[in-house]
Amino acid sequence: MEVAILGGGNGAYATAADLVLRGMSVRMWRRNAQQFSAVLATSVISITDRDGVHKAHISLPTTQLSEAICGAEVVIIPLPAFAQDEMVIELAPLLEDGQVILLTPGSFGAYIMANDLRKAGCTADLIFAESATLPYLTRKLGSAEVGITARATLLPFGVYPSSTASNVKDKLAQLFPGSIIVDDVLDAALLNAGPIIHPPLIILNAAALEHSSSFDIHNEGTQPCTRLVQEALDNERIMLREKLGYNGPHYPLSDYYEGREWFYENAAREHLVDSSYWREPVDLKHHRYITEDIAFGLAFMVSVADWANVDVPVARSLLSLASVIVGRDLRSDGRTLESTGLSSMEPVQVKRVLREDG
Repeated sequence: MEVAILGGGNGAYATAADLVLRGMSVRMWRRNAQQFSAVLATSVISITDRDGVHKAHISLPTTQLSEAICGAEVVIIPLPAFAQDEMVIELAPLLEDGQVILLTPGSFGAYIMANDLRKAGCTADLIFAESATLPYLTRKLGSAEVGITARATLLPFGVYPSSTASNVKDKLAQLFPGSIIVDDVLDAALLNAGPIIHPPLIILNAAALEHSSSFDIHNEGTQPCTRLVQEALDNERIMLREKLGYNGPHYPLSDYYEGREWFYENAAREHLVDSSYWREPVDLKHHRYITEDIAFGLAFMVSVADWANVDVPVARSLLSLASVIVGRDLRSDGRTLESTGLSSMEPVQVKRVLREDG
């Protein structure tokens, strides 16, 4: 399978290298030639995992988006949600009939990008899908090296339009063993783990993060009080899903913390903490846990809860505190259901739109 990976972050490097090791032909695009220079020069990304170090040979590393896109069966975009809008104008004239666009994860971006591409003049017949989480627990270790502490073994995908899900099921399974098709992209968005794990860890540990550049929110930052807040937030997410008629499994966060199989293999958190990859400086105003998981993920969840008349006081409180930290109202400025135009519809109408592409 010919796959294009767009981006230069942790997820892009992990996805590109891991798919190569699993037999895919991978093109990889990154905008910044200087930061991409090591891969451009050698076409190699090194993966460090529990089995050692592996060399992945990228078939075409490039700074030319058209080279990556042309002829690719699947275009994977592991970019943060806030970068999805920026890609639309560049992608619109390049995408081709029959291509599958994967956002990993999407935060409801599959629906938004599909409609924005159409508005930008893209006429290609495309299928969009988004995962409920990043397929890897991963961090870049250098300009051409990535560390993977765990791979997803249960990876829910929502497809847009959901009526086309059968057309991509085999491709998803080939790319990501353990992939599961859920009802639609809203179902997948409300399984997104980032807006549940990270906001309590960031907000409750804000002072420690400002004090130390080596504080690990997943290790010493995860104390009984933070787990109580995470559990309350996760319960609100599950309550919202049930109100909207989405059946389980809801993938409760407790499975992850108690070492059971969750999205990732058993003991994934233990491997994450042991790696020390997440002992890193965190800029509270610009870190992805704020700019994506709160401004796009948590803000979206609160907006959906408002639409569905579900009370989510913990989610709303964390969103308010994050708004104070970044200096703007994330309930208004973040990704919301209102901004998609769907909030004026009843849930049954929204599900029809998500199934039939309008």
